[in-house]
Amino acid sequence: MIEHSYIDAFGNEHDVPEATIDALRSAIGPPADAGPLVMRAGESRQVDAAEIVLENGTTVEVRGELPTDLPLGYHRLIDDNDDRSLIVSPGRCHVPPNRTWGWSVQLYSVRSELSWGIGDMGDLRRLAEWAVDRGAGLVLVNPMGAVAPVTPRQPSPYFPASRRFLDPIYLRVEDVEGAGAVDLDRAANAGRALNRGEIVDRDDVWRIKAEALERIWEKSPPGGGFEAWCDERGGALTEFAVWCVLAERHGPDWRQWPAAVSRPDRPEVKRVAQEDRQRVRFHQWLQWLCRKQFQAAAEGLLFMNDLPIGFDPGGADAWTWQDQIATGVTIGAPPDEFNTRGQDWGIPPFTPHRLREADYAPFIQTIRSNLVQGGGLRIDHVMGLFRQFWIPAGADPAEGAYVRFPSSDLLDIVCLESVRSRATVVGEDLGTVEPGVREELAERRMLSYRLLWFEHEEPQAWPEHSMASVTTHDLPTVAGMWTGSDLEEQQALGMAPNVESTQRIRQRIAQMTGLGTDADLRDVTAAVHRLLARAGSRLVCAALDDVALAERRPNLPGADHVRPNWSIPLPVDLETIVSGSHSRRIAEILASGGDDAET
Repeated sequence: MIEHSYIDAFGNEHDVPEATIDALRSAIGPPADAGPLVMRAGESRQVDAAEIVLENGTTVEVRGELPTDLPLGYHRLIDDNDDRSLIVSPGRCHVPPNRTWGWSVQLYSVRSELSWGIGDMGDLRRLAEWAVDRGAGLVLVNPMGAVAPVTPRQPSPYFPASRRFLDPIYLRVEDVEGAGAVDLDRAANAGRALNRGEIVDRDDVWRIKAEALERIWEKSPPGGGFEAWCDERGGALTEFAVWCVLAERHGPDWRQWPAAVSRPDRPEVKRVAQEDRQRVRFHQWLQWLCRKQFQAAAEGLLFMNDLPIGFDPGGADAWTWQDQIATGVTIGAPPDEFNTRGQDWGIPPFTPHRLREADYAPFIQTIRSNLVQGGGLRIDHVMGLFRQFWIPAGADPAEGAYVRFPSSDLLDIVCLESVRSRATVVGEDLGTVEPGVREELAERRMLSYRLLWFEHEEPQAWPEHSMASVTTHDLPTVAGMWTGSDLEEQQALGMAPNVESTQRIRQRIAQMTGLGTDADLRDVTAAVHRLLARAGSRLVCAALDDVALAERRPNLPGADHVRPNWSIPLPVDLETIVSGSHSRRIAEILASGGDDAET
Protein backbone atom coordinates (compact mmCIF):
# COMPACT_ATOMS: atom_id res chain seq x y z
CA MET A 1 0.00 0.00 0.00
CA ILE A 2 2.92 2.38 0.76
CA GLU A 3 5.52 2.72 -2.01
CA HIS A 4 9.08 2.96 -0.65
CA SER A 5 10.44 4.99 -3.57
CA TYR A 6 9.16 7.22 -6.34
CA ILE A 7 10.35 8.75 -9.60
CA ASP A 8 9.78 12.48 -9.97
CA ALA A 9 8.87 14.46 -13.09
CA PHE A 10 12.57 14.82 -13.96
CA GLY A 11 13.16 11.05 -13.96
CA ASN A 12 15.02 11.02 -10.64
CA GLU A 13 14.34 8.20 -8.20
CA HIS A 14 13.85 9.09 -4.53
CA ASP A 15 14.01 6.66 -1.62
CA VAL A 16 11.35 7.44 0.94
CA PRO A 17 12.76 8.16 4.45
CA GLU A 18 12.02 5.52 7.07
CA ALA A 19 10.46 8.22 9.25
CA THR A 20 7.90 8.82 6.48
CA ILE A 21 7.11 5.11 6.17
CA ASP A 22 6.56 4.87 9.92
CA ALA A 23 4.35 7.96 9.99
CA LEU A 24 2.21 6.72 7.11
CA ARG A 25 1.82 3.26 8.65
CA SER A 26 0.60 4.89 11.82
CA ALA A 27 -1.85 7.08 9.88
CA ILE A 28 -3.24 4.13 7.92
CA GLY A 29 -3.70 1.93 10.97
CA PRO A 30 -4.72 -1.73 11.07
CA PRO A 31 -6.65 -3.31 8.19
CA ALA A 32 -10.43 -3.07 8.24
CA ASP A 33 -13.08 -5.60 7.32
CA ALA A 34 -13.66 -6.56 3.68
CA GLY A 35 -15.57 -4.07 1.60
CA PRO A 36 -18.02 -4.39 -1.28
CA LEU A 37 -17.79 -6.68 -4.27
CA VAL A 38 -17.35 -4.49 -7.36
CA MET A 39 -17.72 -6.14 -10.75
CA ARG A 40 -18.49 -5.29 -14.35
CA ALA A 41 -21.70 -6.14 -16.15
CA GLY A 42 -21.41 -9.52 -17.85
CA GLU A 43 -18.75 -10.83 -15.49
CA SER A 44 -19.15 -14.13 -13.67
CA ARG A 45 -18.09 -14.66 -10.05
CA GLN A 46 -18.10 -17.79 -7.90
CA VAL A 47 -19.99 -17.43 -4.62
CA ASP A 48 -21.57 -19.66 -2.03
CA ALA A 49 -25.34 -20.02 -1.86
CA ALA A 50 -26.62 -16.48 -1.49
CA GLU A 51 -29.40 -14.03 -2.12
CA ILE A 52 -29.02 -10.80 -4.09
CA VAL A 53 -31.28 -7.92 -3.14
CA LEU A 54 -31.33 -5.65 -6.16
CA GLU A 55 -31.52 -1.88 -5.95
CA ASN A 56 -35.23 -1.99 -6.80
CA GLY A 57 -35.99 -4.46 -3.99
CA THR A 58 -36.21 -7.55 -6.18
CA THR A 59 -34.45 -10.66 -4.85
CA VAL A 60 -32.42 -13.16 -6.86
CA GLU A 61 -31.38 -16.55 -5.50
CA VAL A 62 -27.80 -17.57 -6.34
CA ARG A 63 -26.08 -20.94 -6.10
CA GLY A 64 -22.43 -21.21 -7.04
CA GLU A 65 -22.17 -18.41 -9.59
CA LEU A 66 -23.44 -14.86 -9.89
CA PRO A 67 -25.71 -14.24 -12.89
CA THR A 68 -24.02 -12.48 -15.79
CA ASP A 69 -27.13 -10.41 -16.52
CA LEU A 70 -27.29 -8.48 -13.26
CA PRO A 71 -28.49 -4.91 -13.82
CA LEU A 72 -26.17 -1.98 -13.29
CA GLY A 73 -26.40 -0.51 -9.82
CA TYR A 74 -25.86 -0.87 -6.10
CA HIS A 75 -27.20 -4.15 -4.70
CA ARG A 76 -26.74 -6.36 -1.61
CA LEU A 77 -25.18 -9.82 -1.59
CA ILE A 78 -26.37 -11.83 1.42
CA ASP A 79 -25.39 -15.30 2.59
CA ASP A 80 -25.35 -17.16 5.91
CA ASN A 81 -22.16 -15.40 7.03
CA ASP A 82 -22.15 -12.00 5.38
CA ASP A 83 -24.16 -9.08 4.02
CA ARG A 84 -22.09 -6.97 1.67
CA SER A 85 -22.60 -4.41 -1.04
CA LEU A 86 -22.52 -5.59 -4.65
CA ILE A 87 -21.76 -2.90 -7.21
CA VAL A 88 -22.26 -3.69 -10.90
CA SER A 89 -20.62 -1.24 -13.28
CA PRO A 90 -20.57 -0.88 -17.08
CA GLY A 91 -16.78 -0.47 -16.80
CA ARG A 92 -16.78 2.42 -19.26
CA CYS A 93 -17.90 6.03 -19.07
CA HIS A 94 -20.41 7.80 -21.24
CA VAL A 95 -18.77 9.62 -24.16
CA PRO A 96 -20.34 12.55 -26.05
CA PRO A 97 -21.32 11.51 -29.57
CA ASN A 98 -19.91 14.60 -31.25
CA ARG A 99 -16.88 16.84 -31.03
CA THR A 100 -17.65 19.90 -28.90
CA TRP A 101 -15.86 23.12 -28.00
CA GLY A 102 -16.46 25.67 -25.30
CA TRP A 103 -15.10 27.73 -22.42
CA SER A 104 -13.55 27.15 -19.04
CA VAL A 105 -14.39 29.82 -16.49
CA GLN A 106 -13.42 30.85 -12.98
CA LEU A 107 -16.90 32.08 -12.11
CA TYR A 108 -15.91 34.28 -9.18
CA SER A 109 -13.76 36.36 -11.58
CA VAL A 110 -16.54 37.08 -14.10
CA ARG A 111 -18.10 40.28 -12.84
CA SER A 112 -20.94 42.00 -14.66
CA GLU A 113 -23.07 45.10 -14.24
CA LEU A 114 -25.47 43.01 -12.15
CA SER A 115 -22.83 41.27 -10.02
CA TRP A 116 -22.47 41.96 -6.32
CA GLY A 117 -18.68 41.96 -6.28
CA ILE A 118 -18.35 38.38 -7.55
CA GLY A 119 -19.44 36.42 -10.61
CA ASP A 120 -22.70 34.61 -9.83
CA MET A 121 -25.20 32.10 -11.20
CA GLY A 122 -26.91 34.80 -13.23
CA ASP A 123 -23.58 35.63 -14.86
CA LEU A 124 -23.04 31.94 -15.49
CA ARG A 125 -26.41 31.71 -17.21
CA ARG A 126 -25.59 34.75 -19.37
CA LEU A 127 -22.21 33.28 -20.24
CA ALA A 128 -23.80 29.95 -21.19
CA GLU A 129 -26.35 31.70 -23.41
CA TRP A 130 -23.56 33.60 -25.17
CA ALA A 131 -21.59 30.39 -25.59
CA VAL A 132 -24.54 28.67 -27.26
CA ASP A 133 -25.16 31.70 -29.48
CA ARG A 134 -21.54 31.45 -30.69
CA GLY A 135 -21.86 27.75 -31.46
CA ALA A 136 -20.20 26.41 -28.31
CA GLY A 137 -21.53 23.32 -26.57
CA LEU A 138 -19.38 23.18 -23.43
CA VAL A 139 -18.80 25.21 -20.28
CA LEU A 140 -16.33 24.01 -17.64
CA VAL A 141 -16.72 25.90 -14.36
CA ASN A 142 -14.39 26.07 -11.36
CA PRO A 143 -15.41 24.05 -8.27
CA MET A 144 -18.24 25.79 -6.44
CA GLY A 145 -18.18 23.68 -3.30
CA ALA A 146 -19.57 25.07 -0.06
CA VAL A 147 -17.37 26.74 2.53
CA ALA A 148 -18.20 27.65 6.13
CA PRO A 149 -20.95 30.34 6.27
CA VAL A 150 -18.74 32.70 8.29
CA THR A 151 -15.92 35.14 7.66
CA PRO A 152 -13.08 35.08 6.79
CA ARG A 153 -14.11 32.91 3.87
CA GLN A 154 -11.88 30.34 2.24
CA PRO A 155 -10.98 31.66 -1.25
CA SER A 156 -9.68 28.46 -2.87
CA PRO A 157 -12.24 26.49 -4.89
CA TYR A 158 -10.00 23.46 -4.34
CA PHE A 159 -10.23 23.62 -0.53
CA PRO A 160 -13.99 23.41 0.07
CA ALA A 161 -15.71 22.52 3.32
CA SER A 162 -17.83 20.16 1.23
CA ARG A 163 -17.58 18.82 -2.29
CA ARG A 164 -21.22 17.68 -2.16
CA PHE A 165 -22.92 21.05 -1.66
CA LEU A 166 -22.67 24.47 -3.29
CA ASP A 167 -21.48 27.85 -2.02
CA PRO A 168 -24.44 30.28 -1.70
CA ILE A 169 -22.09 33.20 -2.37
CA TYR A 170 -22.70 32.42 -6.07
CA LEU A 171 -26.46 33.06 -5.81
CA ARG A 172 -27.96 35.89 -7.87
CA VAL A 173 -30.00 37.36 -5.02
CA GLU A 174 -32.51 39.23 -7.19
CA ASP A 175 -33.41 35.94 -8.94
CA VAL A 176 -34.36 34.20 -5.70
CA GLU A 177 -38.04 33.32 -5.49
CA GLY A 178 -39.60 35.78 -3.05
CA ALA A 179 -36.95 38.48 -3.54
CA GLY A 180 -39.64 40.86 -4.74
CA ALA A 181 -41.08 40.98 -1.23
CA VAL A 182 -37.92 42.67 0.08
CA ASP A 183 -36.36 46.04 -0.74
CA LEU A 184 -32.92 45.09 -2.06
CA ASP A 185 -31.83 48.46 -3.44
CA ARG A 186 -29.35 49.26 -0.66
CA ALA A 187 -27.86 45.75 -0.72
CA ALA A 188 -27.61 45.77 -4.53
CA ASN A 189 -25.87 49.15 -4.56
CA ALA A 190 -23.41 48.05 -1.88
CA GLY A 191 -22.77 44.79 -3.70
CA ARG A 192 -22.20 46.39 -7.08
CA ALA A 193 -19.85 48.93 -5.54
CA LEU A 194 -17.58 45.98 -4.76
CA ASN A 195 -17.13 45.44 -8.51
CA ARG A 196 -14.69 48.33 -8.43
CA GLY A 197 -12.33 46.50 -6.11
CA GLU A 198 -9.06 45.13 -7.43
CA ILE A 199 -9.72 41.75 -5.83
CA VAL A 200 -12.83 39.70 -5.16
CA ASP A 201 -13.61 40.48 -1.51
CA ARG A 202 -15.57 37.39 -0.51
CA ASP A 203 -16.00 38.53 3.07
CA ASP A 204 -17.81 41.74 2.13
CA VAL A 205 -19.76 39.97 -0.61
CA TRP A 206 -20.99 37.34 1.83
CA ARG A 207 -21.98 39.86 4.51
CA ILE A 208 -24.17 41.71 2.02
CA LYS A 209 -25.66 38.63 0.39
CA ALA A 210 -26.25 36.75 3.65
CA GLU A 211 -28.17 39.66 5.16
CA ALA A 212 -30.32 40.00 2.03
CA LEU A 213 -31.02 36.26 1.86
CA GLU A 214 -32.00 36.16 5.52
CA ARG A 215 -34.54 38.94 4.94
CA ILE A 216 -36.02 37.08 1.98
CA TRP A 217 -36.24 33.90 4.08
CA GLU A 218 -38.10 35.76 6.82
CA LYS A 219 -40.50 37.59 4.51
CA SER A 220 -41.20 34.90 1.92
CA PRO A 221 -40.74 31.30 3.15
CA PRO A 222 -40.46 28.66 0.40
CA GLY A 223 -43.36 26.52 -0.77
CA GLY A 224 -43.97 22.80 -1.04
CA GLY A 225 -41.33 22.22 -3.68
CA PHE A 226 -38.67 22.98 -1.12
CA GLU A 227 -40.00 20.48 1.40
CA ALA A 228 -40.16 17.72 -1.23
CA TRP A 229 -36.62 18.49 -2.35
CA CYS A 230 -35.33 18.28 1.23
CA ASP A 231 -37.06 14.92 1.68
CA GLU A 232 -35.39 13.60 -1.48
CA ARG A 233 -31.92 14.69 -0.27
CA GLY A 234 -32.44 12.98 3.09
CA GLY A 235 -30.03 12.92 6.00
CA ALA A 236 -26.94 14.16 4.12
CA LEU A 237 -28.53 17.56 3.48
CA THR A 238 -29.78 17.85 7.07
CA GLU A 239 -26.36 16.92 8.44
CA PHE A 240 -24.67 19.52 6.27
CA ALA A 241 -27.14 22.21 7.34
CA VAL A 242 -26.58 21.34 11.00
CA TRP A 243 -22.83 21.65 10.40
CA CYS A 244 -23.46 25.15 9.01
CA VAL A 245 -25.38 26.12 12.16
CA LEU A 246 -22.61 24.76 14.38
CA ALA A 247 -19.98 26.58 12.29
CA GLU A 248 -21.86 29.84 12.86
CA ARG A 249 -21.77 29.17 16.62
CA HIS A 250 -18.31 27.70 17.10
CA GLY A 251 -16.24 28.66 14.06
CA PRO A 252 -15.38 27.02 10.72
CA ASP A 253 -13.13 24.21 12.04
CA TRP A 254 -14.99 21.33 13.71
CA ARG A 255 -11.72 20.18 15.28
CA GLN A 256 -11.92 23.26 17.55
CA TRP A 257 -15.55 22.68 18.57
CA PRO A 258 -16.69 21.45 21.98
CA ALA A 259 -16.49 17.67 22.33
CA ALA A 260 -20.29 17.44 22.61
CA VAL A 261 -20.67 18.43 18.95
CA SER A 262 -17.42 17.06 17.55
CA ARG A 263 -19.19 14.14 15.85
CA PRO A 264 -22.44 14.08 13.83
CA ASP A 265 -23.82 11.20 15.91
CA ARG A 266 -23.54 12.98 19.27
CA PRO A 267 -26.81 13.61 21.18
CA GLU A 268 -26.04 17.33 21.42
CA VAL A 269 -25.90 17.57 17.62
CA LYS A 270 -29.36 16.04 17.36
CA ARG A 271 -30.61 18.48 20.00
CA VAL A 272 -29.24 21.44 18.01
CA ALA A 273 -30.97 20.12 14.88
CA GLN A 274 -34.30 20.04 16.72
CA GLU A 275 -34.08 23.23 18.77
CA ASP A 276 -32.66 25.41 15.99
CA ARG A 277 -34.71 23.82 13.23
CA GLN A 278 -35.48 27.11 11.48
CA ARG A 279 -31.81 27.96 11.09
CA VAL A 280 -31.16 24.45 9.80
CA ARG A 281 -33.99 24.90 7.29
CA PHE A 282 -32.47 28.23 6.22
CA HIS A 283 -29.23 26.53 5.23
CA GLN A 284 -31.14 23.77 3.46
CA TRP A 285 -33.05 26.49 1.60
CA LEU A 286 -29.79 28.08 0.45
CA GLN A 287 -28.79 24.75 -1.08
CA TRP A 288 -32.17 24.45 -2.78
CA LEU A 289 -31.69 27.91 -4.31
CA CYS A 290 -28.18 27.02 -5.44
CA ARG A 291 -29.37 23.87 -7.21
CA LYS A 292 -32.24 25.69 -8.93
CA GLN A 293 -30.06 28.52 -10.21
CA PHE A 294 -27.28 26.14 -11.20
CA GLN A 295 -29.65 23.93 -13.19
CA ALA A 296 -31.09 26.98 -14.93
CA ALA A 297 -27.60 28.06 -15.96
CA ALA A 298 -26.58 24.58 -17.12
CA GLU A 299 -29.58 23.91 -19.32
CA GLY A 300 -28.95 23.40 -23.02
CA LEU A 301 -25.26 22.52 -23.19
CA LEU A 302 -22.59 20.14 -21.90
CA PHE A 303 -22.00 21.69 -18.51
CA MET A 304 -18.95 20.35 -16.70
CA ASN A 305 -18.20 20.61 -12.98
CA ASP A 306 -14.63 20.51 -11.71
CA LEU A 307 -14.08 18.09 -8.80
CA PRO A 308 -11.26 18.89 -6.35
CA ILE A 309 -9.12 16.03 -5.09
CA GLY A 310 -10.15 16.70 -1.49
CA PHE A 311 -11.60 19.05 1.10
CA ASP A 312 -10.83 21.23 4.11
CA PRO A 313 -9.83 19.06 7.10
CA GLY A 314 -11.94 21.30 9.33
CA GLY A 315 -14.97 21.32 7.02
CA ALA A 316 -18.30 19.56 6.72
CA ASP A 317 -17.17 16.52 4.73
CA ALA A 318 -14.29 15.89 7.14
CA TRP A 319 -16.69 16.19 10.10
CA THR A 320 -19.10 13.72 8.52
CA TRP A 321 -16.46 11.20 7.42
CA GLN A 322 -13.80 11.61 10.10
CA ASP A 323 -13.69 7.84 10.73
CA GLN A 324 -12.62 7.26 7.12
CA ILE A 325 -9.92 9.96 7.06
CA ALA A 326 -6.23 9.50 7.83
CA THR A 327 -4.89 11.92 10.43
CA GLY A 328 -1.42 13.43 10.70
CA VAL A 329 -0.88 13.45 6.92
CA THR A 330 -1.89 15.59 3.95
CA ILE A 331 -2.03 15.12 0.18
CA GLY A 332 0.40 16.92 -2.10
CA ALA A 333 2.73 16.38 -5.03
CA PRO A 334 6.46 15.78 -5.45
CA PRO A 335 8.62 18.36 -7.27
CA ASP A 336 7.75 18.77 -10.94
CA GLU A 337 8.54 21.02 -13.87
CA PHE A 338 6.51 24.02 -12.72
CA ASN A 339 6.66 23.45 -8.95
CA THR A 340 10.27 22.62 -8.27
CA ARG A 341 9.83 22.48 -4.49
CA GLY A 342 6.86 20.14 -4.54
CA GLN A 343 3.44 20.93 -3.12
CA ASP A 344 1.57 20.30 0.13
CA TRP A 345 -2.13 20.93 -0.47
CA GLY A 346 -3.17 20.62 3.17
CA ILE A 347 -5.92 18.16 2.22
CA PRO A 348 -6.63 15.07 4.34
CA PRO A 349 -6.77 11.74 2.50
CA PHE A 350 -9.23 8.93 2.93
CA THR A 351 -7.68 5.78 4.35
CA PRO A 352 -8.10 3.25 1.50
CA HIS A 353 -9.34 0.30 3.54
CA ARG A 354 -11.66 2.48 5.65
CA LEU A 355 -13.17 3.85 2.47
CA ARG A 356 -13.83 0.28 1.30
CA GLU A 357 -15.28 -0.65 4.68
CA ALA A 358 -17.78 2.21 4.25
CA ASP A 359 -18.90 0.65 0.93
CA TYR A 360 -17.29 3.66 -0.81
CA ALA A 361 -20.28 5.77 0.30
CA PRO A 362 -18.25 9.03 0.67
CA PHE A 363 -16.83 8.62 -2.83
CA ILE A 364 -20.18 7.68 -4.38
CA GLN A 365 -21.96 10.64 -2.78
CA THR A 366 -19.24 13.01 -3.95
CA ILE A 367 -19.22 11.82 -7.57
CA ARG A 368 -23.01 11.71 -7.80
CA SER A 369 -23.53 15.20 -6.39
CA ASN A 370 -21.11 16.70 -8.93
CA LEU A 371 -22.38 15.02 -12.07
CA VAL A 372 -24.71 17.17 -14.12
CA GLN A 373 -27.38 15.22 -15.99
CA GLY A 374 -26.29 15.16 -19.63
CA GLY A 375 -23.20 17.18 -18.72
CA GLY A 376 -19.76 16.28 -17.50
CA LEU A 377 -17.20 16.12 -14.75
CA ARG A 378 -13.52 17.03 -14.69
CA ILE A 379 -11.70 15.10 -11.97
CA ASP A 380 -8.79 17.19 -10.77
CA HIS A 381 -5.59 15.18 -10.30
CA VAL A 382 -7.23 11.95 -11.46
CA MET A 383 -4.05 10.05 -10.52
CA GLY A 384 -5.38 10.28 -6.97
CA LEU A 385 -7.75 7.44 -7.84
CA PHE A 386 -4.66 5.26 -8.36
CA ARG A 387 -2.26 6.56 -5.73
CA GLN A 388 -1.86 9.67 -3.62
CA PHE A 389 1.27 11.45 -2.47
CA TRP A 390 1.01 11.61 1.32
CA ILE A 391 3.15 14.01 3.35
CA PRO A 392 3.53 13.54 7.12
CA ALA A 393 2.78 16.59 9.25
CA GLY A 394 5.85 18.84 9.45
CA ALA A 395 7.70 17.11 6.61
CA ASP A 396 8.93 18.70 3.38
CA PRO A 397 6.84 17.77 0.30
CA ALA A 398 9.82 15.94 -1.22
CA GLU A 399 9.84 13.64 1.82
CA GLY A 400 6.39 12.24 1.09
CA ALA A 401 5.46 8.85 -0.33
CA TYR A 402 2.80 7.39 -2.59
CA VAL A 403 -0.03 5.36 -1.06
CA ARG A 404 -1.99 2.98 -3.28
CA PHE A 405 -5.79 3.16 -3.65
CA PRO A 406 -8.29 0.57 -4.97
CA SER A 407 -8.32 2.20 -8.40
CA SER A 408 -10.28 -0.50 -10.20
CA ASP A 409 -13.20 -0.17 -7.80
CA LEU A 410 -13.13 3.64 -7.83
CA LEU A 411 -13.00 3.81 -11.63
CA ASP A 412 -15.88 1.33 -11.89
CA ILE A 413 -17.97 3.56 -9.64
CA VAL A 414 -17.15 6.62 -11.75
CA CYS A 415 -18.18 4.69 -14.88
CA LEU A 416 -21.47 3.63 -13.30
CA GLU A 417 -22.37 7.16 -12.23
CA SER A 418 -21.27 8.55 -15.59
CA VAL A 419 -23.51 6.20 -17.56
CA ARG A 420 -26.46 6.79 -15.26
CA SER A 421 -26.16 10.55 -15.69
CA ARG A 422 -25.11 10.38 -19.35
CA ALA A 423 -22.22 12.57 -18.28
CA THR A 424 -18.75 12.81 -19.82
CA VAL A 425 -15.78 12.39 -17.48
CA VAL A 426 -12.38 14.03 -17.98
CA GLY A 427 -9.41 12.94 -15.89
CA GLU A 428 -6.83 15.68 -15.31
CA ASP A 429 -3.71 13.58 -15.84
CA LEU A 430 -1.01 16.25 -15.77
CA GLY A 431 2.20 16.25 -13.77
CA THR A 432 3.83 13.04 -12.55
CA VAL A 433 1.87 10.17 -14.13
CA GLU A 434 2.96 6.59 -13.54
CA PRO A 435 3.05 4.11 -16.46
CA GLY A 436 -0.28 2.51 -17.32
CA VAL A 437 -2.55 5.21 -15.91
CA ARG A 438 -3.40 6.87 -19.22
CA GLU A 439 -3.96 3.48 -20.84
CA GLU A 440 -6.36 2.53 -18.05
CA LEU A 441 -8.25 5.82 -18.39
CA ALA A 442 -8.54 5.32 -22.14
CA GLU A 443 -9.88 1.79 -21.64
CA ARG A 444 -12.52 3.26 -19.32
CA ARG A 445 -13.39 5.95 -21.90
CA MET A 446 -12.40 8.63 -19.45
CA LEU A 447 -11.02 11.54 -21.47
CA SER A 448 -7.43 12.54 -20.77
CA TYR A 449 -6.18 16.13 -20.65
CA ARG A 450 -3.96 17.73 -23.26
CA LEU A 451 -2.38 21.17 -22.87
CA LEU A 452 -0.72 23.21 -25.57
CA TRP A 453 1.84 24.35 -22.97
CA PHE A 454 2.99 20.77 -22.36
CA GLU A 455 2.47 18.77 -25.54
CA HIS A 456 5.26 18.51 -28.12
CA GLU A 457 3.12 16.95 -30.84
CA GLU A 458 1.01 19.06 -33.16
CA PRO A 459 -2.57 19.37 -31.78
CA GLN A 460 -3.93 17.48 -34.78
CA ALA A 461 -2.17 14.39 -33.45
CA TRP A 462 -3.69 14.55 -29.97
CA PRO A 463 -5.88 11.54 -29.12
CA GLU A 464 -9.59 11.73 -29.82
CA HIS A 465 -10.48 10.65 -26.29
CA SER A 466 -9.12 13.78 -24.67
CA MET A 467 -10.02 17.33 -23.77
CA ALA A 468 -7.71 19.95 -25.28
CA SER A 469 -6.83 23.26 -23.64
CA VAL A 470 -4.07 25.82 -23.83
CA THR A 471 -3.45 26.10 -20.09
CA THR A 472 -5.05 25.59 -16.67
CA HIS A 473 -5.80 27.74 -13.64
CA ASP A 474 -2.40 26.77 -12.13
CA LEU A 475 -0.35 27.71 -15.21
CA PRO A 476 0.44 30.93 -17.08
CA THR A 477 -2.20 32.51 -19.28
CA VAL A 478 -1.38 33.23 -22.90
CA ALA A 479 -0.79 36.90 -22.05
CA GLY A 480 1.30 36.06 -18.99
CA MET A 481 3.42 33.62 -20.96
CA TRP A 482 3.91 35.77 -24.06
CA THR A 483 4.68 39.07 -22.32
CA GLY A 484 6.86 37.43 -19.67
CA SER A 485 4.80 39.03 -16.89
CA ASP A 486 4.01 35.67 -15.29
CA LEU A 487 7.69 34.83 -14.92
CA GLU A 488 8.39 38.33 -13.62
CA GLU A 489 5.68 37.98 -10.99
CA GLN A 490 7.09 34.66 -9.75
CA GLN A 491 10.57 36.12 -9.48
CA ALA A 492 9.29 39.22 -7.69
CA LEU A 493 7.51 37.02 -5.15
CA GLY A 494 10.67 35.02 -4.43
CA MET A 495 9.36 31.83 -6.02
CA ALA A 496 11.56 29.25 -7.74
CA PRO A 497 10.22 29.24 -11.32
CA ASN A 498 11.54 26.98 -14.01
CA VAL A 499 12.85 29.71 -16.27
CA GLU A 500 14.24 27.41 -18.96
CA SER A 501 11.00 25.46 -19.32
CA THR A 502 8.97 28.67 -19.56
CA GLN A 503 11.27 30.06 -22.22
CA ARG A 504 11.06 26.81 -24.21
CA ILE A 505 7.27 26.99 -24.21
CA ARG A 506 7.37 30.58 -25.42
CA GLN A 507 9.82 29.67 -28.18
CA ARG A 508 7.62 26.77 -29.23
CA ILE A 509 4.63 29.11 -29.47
CA ALA A 510 6.60 31.43 -31.74
CA GLN A 511 7.67 28.52 -33.95
CA MET A 512 4.19 26.97 -34.17
CA THR A 513 2.43 30.27 -34.89
CA GLY A 514 5.14 31.85 -37.04
CA LEU A 515 4.85 35.10 -35.08
CA GLY A 516 7.72 37.31 -34.09
CA THR A 517 8.48 38.45 -30.56
CA ASP A 518 6.95 41.87 -31.30
CA ALA A 519 3.58 40.44 -32.40
CA ASP A 520 0.43 42.02 -30.97
CA LEU A 521 -0.99 40.08 -28.01
CA ARG A 522 -4.42 39.79 -29.63
CA ASP A 523 -2.86 38.22 -32.72
CA VAL A 524 -0.83 35.85 -30.56
CA THR A 525 -3.93 34.80 -28.63
CA ALA A 526 -5.82 34.22 -31.87
CA ALA A 527 -2.95 32.18 -33.32
CA VAL A 528 -2.65 30.05 -30.20
CA HIS A 529 -6.37 29.27 -30.28
CA ARG A 530 -6.16 28.51 -33.96
CA LEU A 531 -3.72 25.76 -33.02
CA LEU A 532 -6.01 24.60 -30.23
CA ALA A 533 -9.03 24.50 -32.54
CA ARG A 534 -7.25 22.00 -34.78
CA ALA A 535 -6.78 19.50 -31.97
CA GLY A 536 -7.98 15.99 -32.66
CA SER A 537 -9.61 15.92 -29.22
CA ARG A 538 -13.29 15.17 -28.61
CA LEU A 539 -13.59 18.28 -26.38
CA VAL A 540 -11.80 21.60 -26.94
CA CYS A 541 -11.89 24.11 -24.09
CA ALA A 542 -10.55 27.68 -24.12
CA ALA A 543 -10.03 29.68 -20.92
CA LEU A 544 -12.08 32.83 -20.54
CA ASP A 545 -8.97 34.39 -18.96
CA ASP A 546 -7.30 34.23 -22.37
CA VAL A 547 -10.29 35.74 -24.14
CA ALA A 548 -10.08 38.60 -21.63
CA LEU A 549 -6.29 38.91 -22.21
CA ALA A 550 -5.65 38.44 -18.49
CA GLU A 551 -1.94 38.43 -17.62
CA ARG A 552 -2.27 37.11 -14.07
CA ARG A 553 -3.16 33.44 -13.71
CA PRO A 554 -5.94 32.55 -11.23
CA ASN A 555 -3.59 30.62 -8.96
CA LEU A 556 0.15 30.54 -8.39
CA PRO A 557 0.77 27.39 -6.31
CA GLY A 558 2.66 28.04 -3.11
CA ALA A 559 2.03 31.81 -3.15
CA ASP A 560 -1.17 32.05 -1.09
CA HIS A 561 0.58 34.11 1.59
CA VAL A 562 1.94 36.74 -0.83
CA ARG A 563 -0.64 36.82 -3.63
CA PRO A 564 -4.47 36.99 -3.83
CA ASN A 565 -4.87 33.55 -5.38
CA TRP A 566 -8.42 32.71 -6.49
CA SER A 567 -9.47 36.33 -5.96
CA ILE A 568 -8.30 38.07 -9.14
CA PRO A 569 -11.16 39.36 -11.30
CA LEU A 570 -10.95 39.36 -15.07
CA PRO A 571 -9.61 42.66 -16.41
CA VAL A 572 -12.87 43.28 -18.30
CA ASP A 573 -16.49 42.70 -17.34
CA LEU A 574 -18.86 40.12 -18.78
CA GLU A 575 -20.65 42.65 -20.97
CA THR A 576 -17.35 43.51 -22.69
CA ILE A 577 -16.56 39.84 -23.22
CA VAL A 578 -19.88 38.90 -24.83
CA SER A 579 -19.95 41.98 -27.06
CA GLY A 580 -16.26 42.40 -27.82
CA SER A 581 -14.61 41.85 -31.19
CA HIS A 582 -11.71 39.86 -29.73
CA SER A 583 -13.95 37.31 -28.01
CA ARG A 584 -15.99 37.03 -31.19
CA ARG A 585 -12.79 36.39 -33.13
CA ILE A 586 -11.68 33.61 -30.74
CA ALA A 587 -15.15 32.03 -30.84
CA GLU A 588 -15.14 32.04 -34.66
CA ILE A 589 -11.72 30.39 -34.69
CA LEU A 590 -12.87 27.64 -32.34
CA ALA A 591 -16.17 27.14 -34.15
CA SER A 592 -14.41 26.81 -37.51
CA GLY A 593 -11.90 24.26 -36.31
CA GLY A 594 -9.08 26.74 -36.94
CA ASP A 595 -9.83 27.15 -40.63
CA ASP A 596 -10.89 30.80 -40.45
CA ALA A 597 -9.15 33.59 -42.31
CA GLU A 598 -5.90 34.42 -40.51
CA THR A 599 -5.79 38.10 -41.33
